[in-house]
Amino acid sequence: MGILEKISEIEKEIARTQKNKATEYHLGLLKAKLAKYRSQLLEPSKKGEKGEGFDVLKSGDARVALIGFPSVGKSTLLSTLTKTESETASYEFTTLTCIPGVIDYRGANIQLLDLPGIIEGAAQGKGRGRQVIAVARTADLVLMMLDATKPNVHRDLLERELESVGIRLNKKRPNIYYKQKKGGGLSFNATCALSRCNEKMVQTILHSFKIFNAEVLFREDATEDEFIDVVTANRVYLPCLYVYNKIDQISMEEVNRLARQPNSVVVSCNMKLNLDYLLETLWEALQLIRVYTKKPGQPPDFDDGLILRRGVTVEHVCHAIHRTLAGQFKYALVWGTSTKYSPQRVGISHIMSDEDVIQIVKK
Repeated sequence: MGILEKISEIEKEIARTQKNKATEYHLGLLKAKLAKYRSQLLEPSKKGEKGEGFDVLKSGDARVALIGFPSVGKSTLLSTLTKTESETASYEFTTLTCIPGVIDYRGANIQLLDLPGIIEGAAQGKGRGRQVIAVARTADLVLMMLDATKPNVHRDLLERELESVGIRLNKKRPNIYYKQKKGGGLSFNATCALSRCNEKMVQTILHSFKIFNAEVLFREDATEDEFIDVVTANRVYLPCLYVYNKIDQISMEEVNRLARQPNSVVVSCNMKLNLDYLLETLWEALQLIRVYTKKPGQPPDFDDGLILRRGVTVEHVCHAIHRTLAGQFKYALVWGTSTKYSPQRVGISHIMSDEDVIQIVKK
């Protein structure tokens, strides 16, 4: 019996098992087995031949993966937003490999990857699905392209496919401390009341992974699925934007309904509608900021800013300029919204804001 058959057997058993007090431990065990088999499925086979077109070098300030069913307008979006031409046609599976493009926005180079369309069962390797999903795991953000003329079934299917290979969209990492030990059995603690998981469930899940000595601390009321995610430790938590294309073919009321959903943007690639708002939302979701440098006695260099992530400190700015600069740092002068007055003399742990200007003074 292969891994795929085992997975489908367990999925069938989970579907036909009623969820109640008596069966919750049995279900927890099944979910743990399912996670184990799925992570085995993700591991590359030893004798796998090298495929072409999917080893794309990571470049630019951020990486965005474009995911969606065939023929929803992914290649059209890539050709519109970037200078790269991706083949487009009215039939499905026009794109067969991974095509990278670069969006130049506010001085940042954002790498956009046009991936082949995902079909149902991609997680099991259908239609190059595994390579597509492997590339998506390395991205900083997922742009999920959806057809506004088709019902929301597509979105649920795509989320399920990504969920089954360990990609969690718009979710936070569970606040659970877990450490495997050499001996001493299971030590279980919780800093809050647990309503969805208990010590017996945690023990059952760990035993199915053949782990008998561990330290577990729940800092939030998490489910057994979230605990399995922590134990397997190969989950990727990514922000996701749902982009509804072809809005020129639906009613105004429907456009209004789709646009008001969380993390959703409505666009039309053919008529170039709302693409500027899509780029703005993308910039916000990637949490990018620009920091400009200034030499003493000269105006700031607004042409060549540093592109960094939100929440960076002066130390990160030093490393971005040159790796030896942080060691010679004395103090910095900062102009901008992160200070009370301009210029303000700050230390190395000061947190920068968007469009700040910095002048670094060395020892």
